[in-house]
Amino acid sequence: MTKPACTQINPEKLILSKWTSVNPHHKEKHFIVTEVIRDEQEQIISCLLEAVINHNLYELDWRELKDLSCWLPGWR
Repeated sequence: MTKPACTQINPEKLILSKWTSVNPHHKEKHFIVTEVIRDEQEQIISCLLEAVINHNLYELDWRELKDLSCWLPGWR
């Protein structure tokens, strides 16, 4: 059985969700969404990911988390 190329995400439930990077850099593999960023119409446009190992913050378009070749839901 093959994995789907993308996963379904409810953008309203992103806050505090956990993610694993498929291609970790600088030993940063596990991340948690610490904030969601909204536009003037209150639509979610991006999120802040915090690396668990060193607490570095990265802003990412939340739709990129759907790509299973880059991100996996949960910590693995």
